[in-house]
Amino acid sequence: MKHFFSFLTLLSLSYFAMGQNIDLKQPIATDQSVIKGVLPNGLTYYIKSTDVVKDAASYYIIQNVGSVLENDDQQGLAHFLEHMAFNGTQNFPGKSMLNTLQGHGAVFGKDINAYTSFDETVYNMNNIPTKEALVDTCLTVLSDWSNYLLLTDDEIDAERGVIKEEWRTRQNGRMRLFAKSLPITYNHSKYADRLPIGQMSVVESFDYKALRDFYHDWYRTDLQAIAVIGDFDAKVIEQKIIEKFSTIPAVDNPRARFIVDIPDNKEMMYSLGMDPEISTANITFGIRHKKSIETETVADLKRSTLQSMATGMLNARISELAQKPEASFLGAGMSYGSMSRTSNAFSIGISPKPNMQKEAFQEVLTAVEQGVKFGFTQSELDRSIVKYNTSYENRIAKKASISHKSIISSIKKNYLENETISDLEKEYEVVQQIFKTITTEDLHTTLKAMYAKDNRYLNVTGVEGQANLTKAEALDIMSTVENDKTLQPYQEAMAGKTLVSGINFVPGEIVETTINNELNATTYVLSNGIKVHHKFVDKEKDKVALNAYSYGGTSLLNTEDLPSANFVSSLAQKSGLGDFNATDLRKVLAGKTANVSIGLGAINESISGGSNTKDVETMLQMVYLNFVNPRFEASAFTVLKSGLDNYLIRKSNSVADKMKDSLTVTVYGENNPKARLFTEDYVSDIKFEKIKSIYDARFHDASDFEFFIVGDLKAEQLLPLLEKYIASIPTYNTIEAYIDNGPEWKSDHIKEDIYLVMEDPKATVNIAYKKEMPYSTAHAIYTNALGDILQLRVTESVRESEGGAYSPRANASLSREPKSQLNVSFRFDCNPELADKLVDIVTAELQNIADGNVREDDLNKTRTNFLKERLQSKDKNSYDMRLLTSFYRYDLNLNDPKNFEDIVNKMSIKNIQDMAREVLNEGKSYQVVFKPKQ
Repeated sequence: MKHFFSFLTLLSLSYFAMGQNIDLKQPIATDQSVIKGVLPNGLTYYIKSTDVVKDAASYYIIQNVGSVLENDDQQGLAHFLEHMAFNGTQNFPGKSMLNTLQGHGAVFGKDINAYTSFDETVYNMNNIPTKEALVDTCLTVLSDWSNYLLLTDDEIDAERGVIKEEWRTRQNGRMRLFAKSLPITYNHSKYADRLPIGQMSVVESFDYKALRDFYHDWYRTDLQAIAVIGDFDAKVIEQKIIEKFSTIPAVDNPRARFIVDIPDNKEMMYSLGMDPEISTANITFGIRHKKSIETETVADLKRSTLQSMATGMLNARISELAQKPEASFLGAGMSYGSMSRTSNAFSIGISPKPNMQKEAFQEVLTAVEQGVKFGFTQSELDRSIVKYNTSYENRIAKKASISHKSIISSIKKNYLENETISDLEKEYEVVQQIFKTITTEDLHTTLKAMYAKDNRYLNVTGVEGQANLTKAEALDIMSTVENDKTLQPYQEAMAGKTLVSGINFVPGEIVETTINNELNATTYVLSNGIKVHHKFVDKEKDKVALNAYSYGGTSLLNTEDLPSANFVSSLAQKSGLGDFNATDLRKVLAGKTANVSIGLGAINESISGGSNTKDVETMLQMVYLNFVNPRFEASAFTVLKSGLDNYLIRKSNSVADKMKDSLTVTVYGENNPKARLFTEDYVSDIKFEKIKSIYDARFHDASDFEFFIVGDLKAEQLLPLLEKYIASIPTYNTIEAYIDNGPEWKSDHIKEDIYLVMEDPKATVNIAYKKEMPYSTAHAIYTNALGDILQLRVTESVRESEGGAYSPRANASLSREPKSQLNVSFRFDCNPELADKLVDIVTAELQNIADGNVREDDLNKTRTNFLKERLQSKDKNSYDMRLLTSFYRYDLNLNDPKNFEDIVNKMSIKNIQDMAREVLNEGKSYQVVFKPKQ
């Protein structure tokens, strides 16, 4: 079976109507709304019409080509070729493709991108407006990506540096150990030597012809599929595809597209890897299984459902163990899914506590063996079925709003791995029939099959000086656990309990109702003083969101309480809610699509939640309990502290954490009480009783919380729930305001180079500017535009012209609270030899804009992107949440053109120049560059 899913991330399978007798040999019914065709030249196309993003479409080309096809002297060329697709094609020489798409509001890296993996390379252009000429332009881009890359000498040479910097950015201890584990994971097959980034010795010196040969060998119509998803007439798009792509010639005598198989192994394979920059252990145990590429049947659907249910139940048991203070591991999880074109893997990942690798491996393996030996309980099965039913019902209810990303995921799996693009409703009908027949014994049999004796592998990330898990010890543990005669079946007792069992609610009432015709929203004042703003909107079906805010936050706390304050939400989440610990809470909420979490920020406290329409009551019950009956468990605090202690160890050798700490000290000073480093002293100041008292102080009184509820929920459904659950929350008429008392920089201008020991040398540039200035909507928009224009400029200068950094980031924003402040920043990893030069380049880019040297083309690209994204955002419920929040908290109506569209359309070069001049004129700044110590 080729796809496996948890109840949270169900893949699109299929089903069809049938009676009580399930014909397991029947193929899975396909989604007829997806048009699929194959042209005479072998190119496959997919078309899906959907208005989830109105008046826009996404375009993809799926190349059945990846790094596993490379020869030894071509390592890295599949990925290099992906980059070259943006550097000159027949119809778009040089950078004109990006310039063209950016001129229509697309953003490189977000809307325009690609990736290369072992077995495929996929390019995308997302959410492009469906104007007639622009549709043709995007299809031309796909056509060029298919067969018309220019691959000029100059562009190839220019891209070598970019690839090298991408490698440098990604290279760290974890990546080095991952590469070391590949021969064991993939049993010394070709996958083990084909990380897509490749070998830098090849990237830096390959002959031009080598790349062109790889291109002509593998980029061809019989190994390509294009997909177009969006708001259009599918028949019109299909005709355009046939006309444009049929003219691409098929390759004569093509090379066979070989499939790499992973050999079997009887004896467990093992690796131990250590790295100077890694100071915490990790264990990955896997069992490979062969998978079929035959057309999927109902039997496959049943098998994958059982596999997903079994792993989900085991994960729940292991999560329960991890929440015990005496657990030998911090976290663990398992999955069953695809690892290559021919193999799936049952995989277990374990994060042991320090010096407890053997104990952790034994404890987690014992939980697995408990399932293998005794199977699962009926209550676990019943709960899992409820979860799956809810998940299917939610997906069906939201079918019209499924994203382009989810649709293309199914299409890719169909093209590359022959997975069915299923008819969701028919699939669910079959799954319901399956649920009527499956037993705990079916799940038991499924788990025993997954926990096979052959094709096992174990990768251990060890730590110098610790008792690292050896192969002999692992085999001995496995033998001991698998032959343990004292092991007992798993037991639980949760029957009949509900989230609010035993609570006697004293409902309040709605005392005031105000209709806002301008926003099509209603405000309710409840008898306890709480104010609720509600807007019904069903752009996304069966989806409801809740946010609530109150001013104050950590700004009202004593400085010595800040460490505890930073973990209030973490401990609340780990402790559970009301009468239930975290484990039991998950069981009580099984089958409910509702979540609520609390947040404690610098200037406010918040509650946020989400649910489907029918579970809004559960969501509001959780809100009530967070105010009235929160839960704090000492055992959960012990588990939290164990995680923090482990993080202290993990960060001790991490170059990234050393940079983070050094930057904090450089900017805020060595002992700034409001910008403390995460050290043993910091952790020792986190107190259980203090967390409880902070929670009580910040969430005891809901008087000044302002609630916003937006989504597919009508007033007549909401009002009785508000009266029962929100109006019954006790209030004490406390009104608070925040204090602007955040940490300050130690000086107005900071410039420092910091040298660190690192295994793979790189420089990391951090530059920031800030200045207080009056807030206005126009200033905020101009500042965002400044950031986007800076991003265009540094991408061109630092990445493309210099080849000095893979992903230079520029950002500018105007904060409103706690102070109105303009911020500009640059950050990127780069070649250490070019660091000083690149610093000069990016600071010169900001100065150039301050001098008025802004390209009209860059301004127009930014303007078009702003208007495109605003228009597309209005198709989401989240826009209406921002609409209400902005209106009632800041007296800003986002629907009024004068607050966005008018400003953007009239935005000038001078407006952008003024923002740059403002931050450079008497603003504060720092320039901190990390460099490798020789």
